[in-house]
Parts: sequence; C-alpha cells; structure tokens
Amino acid sequence: MKKTILVTGGTGFIGSHTTVELQQAGYNVVIVDNLSNSKKEVIDGIEKITGERPAFEQVDCCDKDALEKVFQTYPGVEGIIHFAASKAVGESVEKPLLYYRNNINSLINLLELMPKYGVKGIIFSSSCTVYGQPTPENLPVTEKAPIQKALSPYGNTKQINEEIIQDYIHSGAPVKSIILRYFNPIGAHPSALIGELPIGVPMNLIPFVTQTAIGVRKQLKVFGNDYDTPDGTCIRDYIYVVDLAKAHVKAMARILDNPDTEAVEVFNIGTGHGVSTLEVVKGFEKATGVKLNWTFAPRREGDIEKVWGNVDKANKVLGWKADTPLDEVLATAWKWQKKLREDGIM
Repeated sequence: MKKTILVTGGTGFIGSHTTVELQQAGYNVVIVDNLSNSKKEVIDGIEKITGERPAFEQVDCCDKDALEKVFQTYPGVEGIIHFAASKAVGESVEKPLLYYRNNINSLINLLELMPKYGVKGIIFSSSCTVYGQPTPENLPVTEKAPIQKALSPYGNTKQINEEIIQDYIHSGAPVKSIILRYFNPIGAHPSALIGELPIGVPMNLIPFVTQTAIGVRKQLKVFGNDYDTPDGTCIRDYIYVVDLAKAHVKAMARILDNPDTEAVEVFNIGTGHGVSTLEVVKGFEKATGVKLNWTFAPRREGDIEKVWGNVDKANKVLGWKADTPLDEVLATAWKWQKKLREDGIM
C-alpha cells in the first residue's frame, strides 16, 4: 500500500522536483498550491517524467476550512512537506504583513490539522538565512551555529516557524518534524520538463544568468566586487534542485519508518562548498559555450558576504549527499531556458 504525502507549494520550483522524486520512490502525492507564484501546467511536466499524475487542489494554506477539506478528500495522508510560502527577500521588506500572514498562518493551520487527521510528520522548508552572516569560526556553518537576527521579514518568518514547530511538539503534540535548512537551490530536471520559472524579474542568480544568455535580459549585474573573498564577489553554497529534492525523500522515510528518532531534527542541506558569484558566471560560460553580457554593480543591501554549509550530519544521518558537479547543474539550467524559448514561454 502506497503512503500518501501532501506537498504544499508542489507546483513551485523545489516542490515540483520533490514531487517527482517522491513518486519515483513509490509515494502517492497530493499537491496543494494557490498558484500565486507558479503555473498549473507544471503538473503536466511531472506526469511526463513519472508517468503518474499527482492529485492537485488549488487551495491557499491560509484558508483553514479549504485546507481541512483536502484532508477529508484524501484520507490517510501520512506526511506533509511544507514549501508553500512567499519567498522574495526584497518584497518582504516592502510588504512585511503579507509575509507574516502567509508564511506563519499557513504553518499553524497545517500543524493544527495534523493530529486530527492522523498525520505523523511534517518536513519544513527552512533556509540558511537563519544563520545570517556567520562569524569566520562558524564557517562552514553547522546546525549548532547561533541563529542570528534576520535581515528581512522573509528570513524572520523562517526563524519564527522553526520556533513554532519546536514549541508545538514540545507541548506534547503527537507529531514529528524534520527542519531542512537549505542553501541555494539551482538547476532544472535533466528532462527539461520542469525547472525554475520565476514570475517577473528573477530575484535569484541563475534565472537571471540564463535569461541574459538567451536575450530576455540585456545585462547581468554582479552586485559588489569588494567583499572579503578571493575574487571580491559573494560566496554561496549552490545545490542542485534534484539533489535537494532527494533529501526530502530521505527525510520523509526517516519520519515515517523510524519510530525511535527525535521528535524534531534539523539538517543543513547543501554541498558543503562555497562558490563565488564570479565563479558561477564563468562556470556557466564554460559549461554552455555561451558568452554572458555582465558587469559589476554596487553592493546590494541585505546581501550576506559568504555562507556555506557543513553538511556532515545530513550525509551521515540521512544517508544523503549532493554530488552533482556544478557544470552539469548549470547545463541543466540552460537546457531548461532553451526549452522555455522553444515553447514560446520566454
């Protein structure tokens, strides 16, 4: 009997890739998404890859009554992976109440409904933003590094939600949780049937790179070249989205199949290596043979200088590792961008 997993935000970038990996691992998937930052056609791509169409409900997780109907329609949901959230740092500074309402209320609704419908556990999509700018002695950053004051309402919602999960389970709620703090997801499925499709101007580096390469954007700006790093540009831990998706499958199996694990566990999900913005730009040119029109620009407010993860815990405890080479990952992003052009989307 297949176990059923509810994936909120399942038509989004990470959610769609995780749905594919869950189905290929033998789970049934029910997607809940309000389509505020994604398109329903993503489900067609998932079906083409796996040969199986996930169930889909267009529901806002902040609407508790509508969310409860999902649990009534699909009895026997055993686990939840919670991706649904507003996620643009800049927008969160401009519209803080929108972010607090969306990102916090959605989680509270799910947690309240879990015991009522016998859901065993929830995997929460958190972020390395909770670490802020780690001090040099805390790089690479481990799960025990101090949580720093968030630099944006978006980052603050991740911290608050982690605390809500901890407090709720500490109160005796009969559920488990794994909190995954991930670094910078990039790339696309090797089939080019699903990938990252931001609405409007991309906030993330790789979509801006690929859109510049194909001519949608005139020029790529590299923000800051005077940071205390080897080439002066920011350093991040870029993880392939498919590797990231597989971490969720490992985490879900741990929740459902290991009754003796702790009620709340936290894992960093990254490669364990830092890569500079300039290295990504040059790496893309080398992997694709496409020359980018780019220039340096002044530093951007709120950008962290350098952060990458220590992922030993996830490697050992989850038996998971991100091992796809960066050039292969960048090639998948370019293949996806070319597919969007072929399909007349971008």
